[in-house]
Amino acid sequence: METDAKITRSYRNEDVQRHWWIVDAEGLTLGRLATQVARILRGKHQPFYTPHIDNGDFVIVINAQKINLHPKRANKKEYYHNTLYPGGARFKSYKEMMTSKPDYVIKHAVMGMLPKNILGRKIIKKLKVYSGTEHPHTAQKPEVLNLN
Repeated sequence: METDAKITRSYRNEDVQRHWWIVDAEGLTLGRLATQVARILRGKHQPFYTPHIDNGDFVIVINAQKINLHPKRANKKEYYHNTLYPGGARFKSYKEMMTSKPDYVIKHAVMGMLPKNILGRKIIKKLKVYSGTEHPHTAQKPEVLNLN
């Protein structure tokens, strides 16, 4: 008996081949960069995307300190941290974070776009962010990803 039904293939962890991508963040907008990086980390750019499997690629982001944000937004944006002691709420502005930890700004933006579960915590480990142009991943032969 012949049927024309198409079979949906669900990929496993063993079937996934990961690639390394490098993104230059110089002159890019924070939110637009974060959405594209989250899409690649999650694996949605591949034809065999499976939601419950980590089938994304590795992404290296360089020049994190040269990322753009609208000037009004840069004055309003704050990062919140609580020490879990009474009165332990700590706030830092975007400008303070860019001077002290520019790699955290990009990582925080991408984390907000990933699932909030074990899979999301596994996916974020494939993101490598560096504030300068140098990175220690030349042995993986990353391909340049142009997001312009």
